[in-house]
Amino acid sequence: MDRDQVRSWLSRLPRRQRAALVLRYYEDLPDGEIAEILGCAVGTVRSSISRALATLRAELVEVC
Repeated sequence: MDRDQVRSWLSRLPRRQRAALVLRYYEDLPDGEIAEILGCAVGTVRSSISRALATLRAELVEVC
């Protein structure tokens, strides 16, 4: 999987989901810090990440 494909998939996600994933997996921030940055609850961060990963998994299944 190349970098351009990952960017393409990320660009299709809603803004909050994309931001939560980037802050978690690229910046390696904990949920509490992500929630502060995004101005939301920790539970919202967790659900955003969960939904984003489910969407990306579905995209990956379609490609394979």
